[in-house]
Amino acid sequence: MNRLAIPFCFFMIVMLAAGCERRETLSPKKPEAEPGREKTFLIGLIPEQNIFKQKERYQPLADYLSKKVSMTIRLIVLPRYGNIIDNFVSTGLDGAFFGSFTYALAHEKLGVDVLARPVNLNGTSTYHGLIFVRKDSGIKSIREMEGKRFAFVDKATTAGYLLPLAYFKKHGKNYKTFLKESYFAGTHENAIFDVLNRKTDVGSAKNTVYERLGASDDRIKRELVILERSPDVPENGLAVRKDLEDSLKKKLRGALLTMHENPEGVALLKVFGAQRFIETNDSDYQPVYRYAQEIELTLATYDYMNE
Repeated sequence: MNRLAIPFCFFMIVMLAAGCERRETLSPKKPEAEPGREKTFLIGLIPEQNIFKQKERYQPLADYLSKKVSMTIRLIVLPRYGNIIDNFVSTGLDGAFFGSFTYALAHEKLGVDVLARPVNLNGTSTYHGLIFVRKDSGIKSIREMEGKRFAFVDKATTAGYLLPLAYFKKHGKNYKTFLKESYFAGTHENAIFDVLNRKTDVGSAKNTVYERLGASDDRIKRELVILERSPDVPENGLAVRKDLEDSLKKKLRGALLTMHENPEGVALLKVFGAQRFIETNDSDYQPVYRYAQEIELTLATYDYMNE
């Protein structure tokens, strides 16, 4: 062997070993708390609404759970839906309130376990996606959408992406060539207001946000019309990392499921906008899994980053 090749080979072996060691450090293992310091439980939130509204809605719930499980619970509002998958590893999240599609992705990719989800004030524990336009847009079906502008929410949402994807597929249209332009609005609120304020022609979002905004802004009911809706899927539920201690999972689930049984919990539920929490299992997400199969989407390899 050439004498110059020997040090080169040694250098490559060292670099490969370093690379392997670096990959091992990316394991989604929760770091141990420092001795004498209270453990902190990190919960991620998807950007269903703007950051301030999300924090305002979930912080009282986090404070309540902190007392019930004797652990400080800290909320992290993520800038986009797909980030919740990446941040489960990079930020060391212990749990998250997942949307139906982000849960399906996280369960497939990370093995998270779902614990509970809220029952809305109207008695439902599910939501569905909507496709909507302005009443004065002249758009009454997919035929009139050709050459128009469409606002999705995020590639990692059921209501804001899977529904319109299935809608275009059902009608034999490739939205990338059928539409003049499409973009990701980032939140359900943004997609709704973009259509309302004529920034775009068509939008998609979840019905619970649509109805919540409609209750405070009568322009939504007066000026928008719904063209399509998706099947019902589970409301945003709390899921935790697969290696979380069973005792802590039991405490968290129990604290959520009994909130409606005490005055403090009832008051917090009212602020949160729910009647109670109910136990939730992976089998409840079968509509999402079926939806993905129908549009030939493989969860394990799905690229959820927006283009």
